[in-house]
Amino acid sequence: MAKALRVASWNVEHFKDDPGRAERVLGLLKAAKPDVFALYEVEGKGVFDPLVKAFPGYQFHITEGQQVQEILVGVKGGLTGFFSQRLEFQIGQVSLRPGSLLTVTVAGVNYSLLFLHTKSSADPIGLGLRDAQFQKAFRLKEALDAQSSGGAANFLVLGDLNTMGLDYAAGISVAPAAEIARLSAEAGKVGMRLLSKSHPATWSNGSRSRYQPADLDHVLASKHLVFKPLRGAEVEVLGWPTLSTAAERDAWIKANSDHGLLVFELQKLAAAA
Repeated sequence: MAKALRVASWNVEHFKDDPGRAERVLGLLKAAKPDVFALYEVEGKGVFDPLVKAFPGYQFHITEGQQVQEILVGVKGGLTGFFSQRLEFQIGQVSLRPGSLLTVTVAGVNYSLLFLHTKSSADPIGLGLRDAQFQKAFRLKEALDAQSSGGAANFLVLGDLNTMGLDYAAGISVAPAAEIARLSAEAGKVGMRLLSKSHPATWSNGSRSRYQPADLDHVLASKHLVFKPLRGAEVEVLGWPTLSTAAERDAWIKANSDHGLLVFELQKLAAAA
């Protein structure tokens, strides 16, 4: 099967006015050769000039609102894309980030990508808000299915989903793995699945942190979609998870971000007759 889209998804922690860091980050992103990419935690207008310089011919869209951190999406020139900002993912709280929905048309076939940066917290409110955001995504999938001529939309949900579980009390806490398992099970009910990754952990605060590396960034996709294997998985995780020593990982995190860069290749579907 031929490629439909090569997509990159990356939480670049507090991405703002730092020209040296912006150049490094965008250089790494450019090396991934994405047709479509999303950056999370964009905070400053200082990234505009290096972004345009690194990705000439791309079109860009950024979420807007009272939240501090935005989602920025880039689409390669020549692709037809339709953006919409989805306020329902704020769950009535203006400080939360809206979703960014991009529908790209390739060879007559529509692919809808929902980029999310969900609530970050391991307290009961955080877990509850994340679950509500996930349920909104699954209801959107059902709405798109209803509009699809084949009955199943080409739908993906991706981003920093912050699956950190619940840290509450003995017998009540929820392990991160349990939250991920529930997310996977709920996705299955609407015909979606969690894609495999080349590295299990996507976030780290470094070797001196009291927090262990965590599996926070994910890609969910309609079950019928096919992906090119990358490093033995459907999603390749680049950056600090690929480095062999703690010193190398710490240096990469300090220079770039505490999250790894996710890349995948969605394979082309045949247009309906």
